[in-house]
Amino acid sequence: MRTAGATRTARPLGLSLREAEIMSLIAEGHSNGEIAARLVLAEKTVKNHVNRIYAKMGAESRAAAIVRWAEASDGAAASLS
Repeated sequence: MRTAGATRTARPLGLSLREAEIMSLIAEGHSNGEIAARLVLAEKTVKNHVNRIYAKMGAESRAAAIVRWAEASDGAAASLS
């Protein structure tokens, strides 16, 4: 299952497709538990993805990751136009 927020071509910040999908859901305000249920994953698996996302983004918190994601997504959209 893919979400509308994670496109197949735009993967800002070097995230994998799955990481981009999870980051999109985080940015939409979903909790790890909600993401796990939606993607049919164990919550621990989502937590592992989140930790890798934070490391790749250089983010120390969910809020910081969301800000960086929004900035990177805006930049990717601008480069497409």
